[in-house]
Amino acid sequence: MNTQSRILRLASAVAACVLVSPSAFAQGLDVPARTLPVPQSVSPQEQKLIAAPLRPGWNVLPKTGEEWKPVADAGAEAIIKGVPGLIERMNVKVEKSTIDGVRVFIVTPATIAPANQNRVLIHMHGGCYVLNPREAALPEAVMMAGFGGFKVIAVDYRMPPEAYFPAALDDGMTVYKSVLKTTNAKNIGIIGTSAGGALVLEMGLRAKQLGLPMLGAIAAGTPMSDVTKVGDTFYTNELVDNVLVSRDGFCDAGTVVYAAGHDLKDPLLSPVYGDFTGFAPTILTSGTRDLLLSNTVRVHRKLRDAGIEAFLQVFEGMSHAHYLRDDTSPETKAAFAEISGFFGKHLGQ
Repeated sequence: MNTQSRILRLASAVAACVLVSPSAFAQGLDVPARTLPVPQSVSPQEQKLIAAPLRPGWNVLPKTGEEWKPVADAGAEAIIKGVPGLIERMNVKVEKSTIDGVRVFIVTPATIAPANQNRVLIHMHGGCYVLNPREAALPEAVMMAGFGGFKVIAVDYRMPPEAYFPAALDDGMTVYKSVLKTTNAKNIGIIGTSAGGALVLEMGLRAKQLGLPMLGAIAAGTPMSDVTKVGDTFYTNELVDNVLVSRDGFCDAGTVVYAAGHDLKDPLLSPVYGDFTGFAPTILTSGTRDLLLSNTVRVHRKLRDAGIEAFLQVFEGMSHAHYLRDDTSPETKAAFAEISGFFGKHLGQ
C-alpha cells in the first residue's frame, strides 16, 4: 500500500468515527481484562500500597447501625494501635475534650508555626460515616498538626447507631460555631478526607445556609461528594482502587445506613449538587486509581465554574486516601506540604 492509499484509508476511518451517532455508544465501552503494573515512578512506600491486595471485607455490607458497630470497633482497634507511634513521630500532643457537648481531640504541635499562632483547623475524619470512632479518628489530624504546624481540633462526631444524618454535620457545625466565638472566620480552616472530605464541603454549604461567616479555607481529600454513585471513575477504577474497591461496596452500604432514608442527592449528603458561589478557597486531593477521582474532579470543576479559587492535586497510582497510610512516604509529605501551603496562603493571621 503506497503512502497516498494509507492517507486515504486513515481519513476514511477518522470520518467514520466523526459520523457515528452518539447513541451508538450509549451502551458503554467494553474494556478487556488486563493487568495493571505498579508505577515505577513513585516511592517504594507508595509502590507497596499500590501492590497491596483488595481491602478485606470490602463486600461486607451491614444494613443497620447496630450491625455496623462491631465492624467499626474492630477496625478502630487496629488503627488505634498505631496512633501512639504516629503522635511521637509527628511530635504533637493530643488531649481529649468536649466542645458544647461534642467529643473532640485537641492536637497541638510541639512548635506552632509563627504564622499559625492565631489560626486553627477543624478536622472531620473519614470512614463512610460509620467507621473510625474514638482515637481512630486521629491520624489525618495528627499529620496535619505535625507536618503543618497548626493547632487542630479533631471532631469525634456521632455515628450510627448512636445517631444518623445529619448528626456528623451538626457536630462539625457546633464546633465551628464555638470556635467562631474566639477566632475570626478567616483564621479558621477545615480539613477532612473521604466522608470527612464531604463533610467539610457540607460545612461550607451549611454555613451559607445559616448565614454564618465563610471559613478561610477548606481542604477536602477525595471527598464522597456524590453518594448517588454518579461519576466516571466509579466504573473505570472499580476493582482497581484497592481501598474502596467498588461503588457497591462497604462505603456505599455505610452511607445508606447513615442517611437513614434521606434523599442521597441532598447537597448536605452529596455536596457536588450544592451552590458554591461565595465558597471558601478549596484544595482537593486524589489519585489516579481512586474510585472517587471523578467525585473530586467534579467538585473542582464546580468550584472553578463558581469563580472560587480551587487547587487539585492528583497523585500517580494512588487509590483512595493512600496519602494517609504511611507518614514516611514522600507522597504523603508532598500532599501535606501542598495543603499546609494552601492554608498558609488563604487563612488570615
